[in-house]
Amino acid sequence: MIIRPDAEDDIRSIRSALDQAQPGLGTRFATRLRDTLEQIEAMPELYGSVHQDVRATRVRKFRYVVFYPVFANRVEVLAVLHGSQDASAWQSRI
Repeated sequence: MIIRPDAEDDIRSIRSALDQAQPGLGTRFATRLRDTLEQIEAMPELYGSVHQDVRATRVRKFRYVVFYPVFANRVEVLAVLHGSQDASAWQSRI
């Protein structure tokens, strides 16, 4: 699995914002995100396609969505965005 730099930036920003809102919440998010990424890696085609080859799934117990395409030998995380954000925001990252 490859997590693109923009997605890494998303994750850092989310963790920081959540920790500012409530200490420790960013860490809980990171744990749930890790679980989500492990599930994606184990079964990448489990989740529905949102645009061409890009799939998406929610981070459990959080309103964040992971967007990722599946290639023959890898998965690339394009973005991790809040569910209320413009759903097409990740498309510029393809």
